[in-house]
Amino acid sequence: MPSVLRIHPTDNVAVALEPLAAGSEVSLPGLSLSALEEIPAGHKIALKDIAEGENIIKYGFPIGHAVKPIPKGSHVHIQNLKTNLSETLSYTWQPAPEARLPEVRERTFQGYPRKDGRVGIRNELWILPTVGCVNDIARALERDCQSLVGPGVDHVYAFPHPYGCSQMGDDQENTRQILADLCTHPNVGGVLLMGLGCENSSIEEIRKHFPADADESRMRFLICQQVEDEYTAARKLVEELAAQMRSETRVPCPASKLVVGLKCGGSDGFSGITANPVVGGLSDRMAVLGGSTILTEVPEMFGAETILMSRCPTEELFEKTVSLINNFKRYYQENHQTIYENPSPGNKAGGISSLEDKALGCTQKSGFSPVRGVLAYGERVVNPGLNLLSAPGNDLVAATGLAASGANLVLFTTGRGTPFASPVPTLKIATNPRLAEFKSDWIDFAAGDLLKGKTLDELADALLDLVMEVASGKEVVSEARGFHDLAIFKTGVTL
Repeated sequence: MPSVLRIHPTDNVAVALEPLAAGSEVSLPGLSLSALEEIPAGHKIALKDIAEGENIIKYGFPIGHAVKPIPKGSHVHIQNLKTNLSETLSYTWQPAPEARLPEVRERTFQGYPRKDGRVGIRNELWILPTVGCVNDIARALERDCQSLVGPGVDHVYAFPHPYGCSQMGDDQENTRQILADLCTHPNVGGVLLMGLGCENSSIEEIRKHFPADADESRMRFLICQQVEDEYTAARKLVEELAAQMRSETRVPCPASKLVVGLKCGGSDGFSGITANPVVGGLSDRMAVLGGSTILTEVPEMFGAETILMSRCPTEELFEKTVSLINNFKRYYQENHQTIYENPSPGNKAGGISSLEDKALGCTQKSGFSPVRGVLAYGERVVNPGLNLLSAPGNDLVAATGLAASGANLVLFTTGRGTPFASPVPTLKIATNPRLAEFKSDWIDFAAGDLLKGKTLDELADALLDLVMEVASGKEVVSEARGFHDLAIFKTGVTL
């Protein structure tokens, strides 16, 4: 018989693990039914007659309500389900008992210790424009300086972007803060910060955002309007940095020094069943080891935010989490946009019907450990354990935000697939077996093996092993292809 999965005993829908033809017989413990229509893999089937207005239950929580009667065996999706979510809300702190976390043996990786106490998993040379006007010079330097890659220099990357001028207020400060964060990132062995000379976000303005422990011996600065031949001057500085990096080698470092970003994109109906729970298992293991993980995509927490709030061990963290959620809703309102214009067309095609459906799957990347920190956009992580970061759901913007907060690498779960990469190694995790096989040049880890008989603990342990290998220098597939990119969160007007 075709297989379906009822995720929680109270659910009134199940997820098709393979396509169901109309008339297919479906059996679950104590329940049998026939599919009344074709139901694609990853989509939901009604396990009972659901009345108009009745809540649709998945993961043990409502993911919306029925907009018309839904007969048992019907396809439950956007044609008959609507979100329950509303605008900004009030919340009450109701801390849940701390979950029991897995036992994990001590782990080490081969990394690059930095003067500020952090550890890099790469020793890269970055070329950062302060403003989009000098992007092409940065690109030319990256192209022409690949011969510098070798002992002590893992990669030479440029990160062009369209910002740095014609910005105001918080929007301008965001750009300055992100560029300052990247200049001081632990994965960077050397950085050239290159400006034009007349932009708002000048080199001196960006340096004001450096932390007190910034190691400027690893940095070089160039204002292109102040030299006759900016390319030659920049090339000389890049070569000087590479020479300085040559003697640096990897040494054993404890897993407690790792910071791992958690992100999903192109989610499907399997994301909350396979890849996100596996990443949650990894997050819990990192917490046990004393490392840090960062969960972001605030708009994709809407509908599951109370789960995260209940894991705040102090009222202060709870209030910060409430502000994290409601401030992002106000951001939508201030820009006259619908808060719940989500999920995406690709999400819907993959079986996700509402933002609650998406959020309940998305937040499983956080595992079960307590929330230890709540970060503003651009704020550096300092607390071991699980941290929540203010950033949008957009894949590249959120992944850049994770990197800016200090993530050494990003774990990116996907059901649809994507080739993109962020400023740090971006490890792609497939939610379903077909994607892992069809797009092997995009995917690093097959969490869909959970559907083939492997256990969640087996896969979480295997993912932890892979993370340690990547932290020690193993390239993820996007790195091997030379992919890297940067996107700063745009929040204001352009002059």
